[in-house]
Amino acid sequence: MKRVLIGLLLLIFSLGIALISYLIWNKIANKDKFVRYQEFGIDIPVNYKIHGIDVSKFQKDINWQAVKQMRVKKIRISFAFIKATEGITRQDAAFKENWEHAGKAGMIRGAYHFFYATRDPIKQAINFNNVVSLQPGDLPPVLDIETTNNLPASVIRSTAKIWLEEMEKTYKVKPIIYTNIHFYETYLGDEFDKYPLWIAHYYQKERPRSVRNWLFWQHSDIGRVNGIRTTVDFNVFKGDSTDLVKLCLP
Repeated sequence: MKRVLIGLLLLIFSLGIALISYLIWNKIANKDKFVRYQEFGIDIPVNYKIHGIDVSKFQKDINWQAVKQMRVKKIRISFAFIKATEGITRQDAAFKENWEHAGKAGMIRGAYHFFYATRDPIKQAINFNNVVSLQPGDLPPVLDIETTNNLPASVIRSTAKIWLEEMEKTYKVKPIIYTNIHFYETYLGDEFDKYPLWIAHYYQKERPRSVRNWLFWQHSDIGRVNGIRTTVDFNVFKGDSTDLVKLCLP
């Protein structure tokens, strides 16, 4: 009886040690080294080689040459996501200028659409295509989906799929999905795992904790960059420059 009890206690002890070891490993695996860059005004996860921003009309007039030329130690801005459209009629007032000048500055560009599941997804796709004409070297189109408008997950999934499929028909690549972990896991789920993911995860010095693999991480919305008078969102790309180019339209 004593041997059985001792064996049981040893088993429990071993399982406890294994669990603690796993939790420690998981914390380390999800921990990124952040370094404060006064020039950018934020702490930046330096475990990543490729850094970028995303902008809209709220960043006002942007000097894209200054953005491109800014470099602090190994950190520089290599890509930019630019808001193009919203819903079925809205078009970002600064998109055309941002798109043109970001391209002239040699920036890898991506265009995104703010999606409403309450609006016709075909008309939203038309709105985007009327404004955006992606070229080889540009990032795939981006579906920014982060509001429910009190709709059930089934409706959100079905309408989002239509927009994504329309983009894939146009550009022959999988569009990128932008959202946060809670929204993805609650309203989208594994039906969308085939699409590249750009995840929003602010104010926490650790990478997004999700079983879903992601490619872009929006880690701050209060960064500073030469050439932009307002604060701006900062992102990292999980990969190197070759991986980023491979993701772009051929």
